[in-house]
Amino acid sequence: MQFKGSANFSHGQPERLGVLVTNLGTPDAPTPSALRRYLAEFLSDPRVVEVPRPLWWLILHGVILRIRPRRSAKAYAGIWEPEGSPLLIHTARQADGIREALKKKYGTNVVVGFAMRYGNPSIPKVLDEMQEQGVRKLLVLPLYPQYSASTSASTFDAISNDFRQRRWLPDLRFVSHYPDYPPYIEAMARHIEAHWANHGRNDKLVLSYHGVPLKYLLKGDPYHCECHKTSRLLAQRLGLSEEDYLTTFQSRFGREEWLKPYTDETLKSLPEKGVKSIDVFCPGFSSDCLETVEEIDEENRDYFMEAGGQRFSYIPALNATPGHIEALVQLIEDNLQGWTVPRNDPDQLAERQQLADHRKEATFPGRDV
Repeated sequence: MQFKGSANFSHGQPERLGVLVTNLGTPDAPTPSALRRYLAEFLSDPRVVEVPRPLWWLILHGVILRIRPRRSAKAYAGIWEPEGSPLLIHTARQADGIREALKKKYGTNVVVGFAMRYGNPSIPKVLDEMQEQGVRKLLVLPLYPQYSASTSASTFDAISNDFRQRRWLPDLRFVSHYPDYPPYIEAMARHIEAHWANHGRNDKLVLSYHGVPLKYLLKGDPYHCECHKTSRLLAQRLGLSEEDYLTTFQSRFGREEWLKPYTDETLKSLPEKGVKSIDVFCPGFSSDCLETVEEIDEENRDYFMEAGGQRFSYIPALNATPGHIEALVQLIEDNLQGWTVPRNDPDQLAERQQLADHRKEATFPGRDV
């Protein structure tokens, strides 16, 4: 096996600390062919669908990839922007905000990149770029506040699978979750309060999270508990009583039971219970995407209004708002504790290059190593 090295390796090159921000992923275009490629990669991940592989291969390639790409492409086309999908745009802006904040403090000695677990920019491609820039310590931050094996662990799988092929591994730290991180709770609370100040507050706040199959919870996945913990802490910070908010789960797929209560069924039932106006916020989504823009603000809005609701207000995800960037930067710096950021000043680099040249000549005289 040939292990990957650095194409432009030099013993005297600057060493840097890297921060890799990741998110779930997005197709390259809102077309059936692009969705087929994306869904094939996404739904082939055994962390996402825990079904015996031979059976699932038949279902995936014999049924799902023949039907779902066209339907999903139509949904993506409705939210697609000139720069790409909302998830890609917001994640790129979040990385830009983090990069700018860290640059003010550390200069160019910290490299910030972003990648998608599925699709582009891919994790291997971005890790290649970071290695070429001399990253020797790497912090990975998946933008999933609540841990699930289908998200955070899947990202770790991708990182570790890539590392198995590399010659020189960086020191690694991995942020697996942050459901109760105070700056994250505070950023959400201020974001919601700002929305209420501008648009008014409705009867009830619905906190909708992406769902996972119930069997994952029964096997020990902490996602359900962490979602409820986030909701509880956010409600306490907002001064809400138990009657003022709900926690629900959206985006179920297939026929098996998923985490309940389901968002769509809940919104259909609220008007007959006397709840005529609601605010909906999605704490588990760091960026707006198909599941928030199309599923919540369009599809579920229609469910609620058609059932007799009078006012529906979707509160956008934190995206690249200043409060969110501040919280993410603080989370990153908290997880960098104990790591010294390289200085890479001219004298230090000159000395490192001189030592590298001396070692090379002493060990391999006359050879270009």
